[in-house]
Amino acid sequence: MFLGLDFGTSAVKALLVDGAQTVLASATAPLSMQRPAAGHSEQDPRAWWQAMLDAVDDIGRNHAGALSAVKGIGLSGQMHGAVLLDHAGGVLRPAILWNDVRSALECSELEQAVPELRQITGNIAMPGFTAPKLLWLRKHEPATFAALRTVLLPKAYIRHRLTGEMIEEMSDASGTLWLDVGRRDWSDVMLAATGLSRLAMPRLVEGNAAAGTLRAELAARWHMTRRPVVAGGAGDNAAGAVGLAAIGAGDAFISLGTSGVLFAATDRFRPWPQAAVHAFCHALPNRWHQMGVTLSAAASLAWWATVTGCSEAQLLAEVGVPAKPSSALFLPYLGGERTPHNDGTIRGAFAGLSHDTDRRELTQAVLEGVAFSLRDCLDAISASGTRIEDADVIGGGSRSAAWIAIIASALGIPLHRLATGETGAAFGAARLARMAVTGEAPDVVCLAPARAETIPPRPDLAAAYAPRIAQYRALNRGIAAAVRQQ
Repeated sequence: MFLGLDFGTSAVKALLVDGAQTVLASATAPLSMQRPAAGHSEQDPRAWWQAMLDAVDDIGRNHAGALSAVKGIGLSGQMHGAVLLDHAGGVLRPAILWNDVRSALECSELEQAVPELRQITGNIAMPGFTAPKLLWLRKHEPATFAALRTVLLPKAYIRHRLTGEMIEEMSDASGTLWLDVGRRDWSDVMLAATGLSRLAMPRLVEGNAAAGTLRAELAARWHMTRRPVVAGGAGDNAAGAVGLAAIGAGDAFISLGTSGVLFAATDRFRPWPQAAVHAFCHALPNRWHQMGVTLSAAASLAWWATVTGCSEAQLLAEVGVPAKPSSALFLPYLGGERTPHNDGTIRGAFAGLSHDTDRRELTQAVLEGVAFSLRDCLDAISASGTRIEDADVIGGGSRSAAWIAIIASALGIPLHRLATGETGAAFGAARLARMAVTGEAPDVVCLAPARAETIPPRPDLAAAYAPRIAQYRALNRGIAAAVRQQ
């Protein structure tokens, strides 16, 4: 038996998986987020801990025998968050999260201080990353910075509570801007730029390596027959990739959730920061990955449903699979955009409206706008030399075959819908736990999920989309200043 724990922003999920990789039980415990000031986003790390206890206790009440047989525990979690500990291991302040944007100025300062930052880290300095948060802390909360002994990412804090060890793995560490991503080691240059040294960092391991043993009192709490090994684990997207078997060069998936992610596994470090492509270590040794991100994917459809007063299902049914592009264009930059623009101030827009434009045309424009933004991600990743020939699609948007058909035609590659419900990052974490216990090779454990349907590009729609994508990009260039948040 193996236990996967995923620490998200809105909930903690626990997943119990047996030796045949069948999910036996799951439990979720909710989390809340605090916004003490505009642009600030925080959580109390101790709330993660209590939510984890609640979720695992819930599994224990209903599946006590299976939980008692757990041999390994894998961790996944939200990336980039700064958990600040003092010399005694106590939490100094609430964690500053991935979606906190207070450190925008510090990002510029960090890029100026370390001209080689993008080559070392494979990324642009963005407020979401961890290092700029520490520059902000040193400037605005000097007493807290002076008391700081260790900086941990969210799941590393949980590991510390589970095992007593301060250990992090490569995929999550890649999102700090302190890791030399190509060398898979902390960068002394980047640490020094934020007033830190390796003494403030946890020890690094690979995601499928053993990274501590569960404390005896916790093993007793859950009536476990042995003290399970705790694996290195993974950041949320890398853990999801392990669950989907997206671990070899060319493997790819699209996450069509609130935001949209195009994830591509690579066999070497391929930085492409000039187009805001993320280049991170994968959770498995000698493997890396790239990500293009569009910030408002399913969120764009949810926004439009709210505006129209219709359900998302009703809007999707009205569009179906279109015979031709919408007469309208939509820029899905409701909260800024990541790839390829790296602009948090740009905003969305409709264009090309006429007296004949109706709700169905505008809904189709919204769906196509998200598809075109994912095409921007695909082209940005392809420009780095990575080739993506097909991809799985996960997330809430994957339930719409029509939307996937639009995206497939915009990207020009076949897309696959999965046969079974998603288990997400927690399932990938459980797989990493299994590898840490058994020593099995990734290719043995990371089996691809069954696919229910392959949706190829429609040649007629793909041909019609080519000039529309060019118009979409021209629209962005032409009105970017007008729609930028002042």
